[in-house]
Amino acid sequence: MPVTTVATIAELRARLDADRAAGRRVGFVPTMGYLHDGHASLMDAARDACDVVVTSIFVNPLQFGPTEDLDAYPRDLSGDTALAERHGVDLLFVPATAEMYPTAIRTTVSVAGVSEPLEGRSRPTHFAGVATVVAKLFAIVGPCHAFFGEKDFQQLAVIRQMVHDLSLPVEVVGCPTVREVDGLAMSSRNAYLTPAERSAAPVVHRALQAGRALVEDGEHDAAVVRAAMAAVIEEEPLAELDYAEVVDARTLEVPEPLAGPLRLLAAVRFGSARLIDNIGVVAPS
Repeated sequence: MPVTTVATIAELRARLDADRAAGRRVGFVPTMGYLHDGHASLMDAARDACDVVVTSIFVNPLQFGPTEDLDAYPRDLSGDTALAERHGVDLLFVPATAEMYPTAIRTTVSVAGVSEPLEGRSRPTHFAGVATVVAKLFAIVGPCHAFFGEKDFQQLAVIRQMVHDLSLPVEVVGCPTVREVDGLAMSSRNAYLTPAERSAAPVVHRALQAGRALVEDGEHDAAVVRAAMAAVIEEEPLAELDYAEVVDARTLEVPEPLAGPLRLLAAVRFGSARLIDNIGVVAPS
């Protein structure tokens, strides 16, 4: 079946309300477009679990800082439509900015705690923009299962906290990161990399693996793990480290000593591209 593109909130609501009235379960994959195999894996998960799959494509201005890449963010609606159709998406919601924000927005959503470290320190307005647009999309789509990639692990934690705190009728489903064969996490921002930067970028995953190996070998000092990850990244001349951290997978706080389920996260800049990645590990007792 060809994917149906919907541009207005009213039409999407009407279609999904009718689907739920008929007993169909809705799966939702929110994106900013420039879709790749990581997004496709979310669509496949939604297709397997739900009766109707809707994917949104909206480059949300609220989550970009004043010096960030809003205008340059890659876009390819025809390619996105073809990918969505190949992966069984029923409805592609592609609203204009004026449809989502017809007037200056005066209501925003902030999630304390999990939004504050890591990306929150580097991009202080980012997660309020994310939480606000996702809350609005959830209000538009209605009760659903919503699928997010673990590549943006902190974003996933923020959204889960928001859904819990606001009692939203949404089941948030986290899906594994999809990687290139050399370990680089798939991301729309990989398009910014020059050939030399693309060759260098897998160092981020190697650094995370080095940190995980230390934890698995019994290292319980976060500073030692952090330093080991940073050292791997700093060996790459094209890489500029923003942060490399190990945190509790549930709270995103740094436990001392390291214990239980952990997440190792890094943000690294290669030229104009700022890439983030993470992996999980359980500290041995």
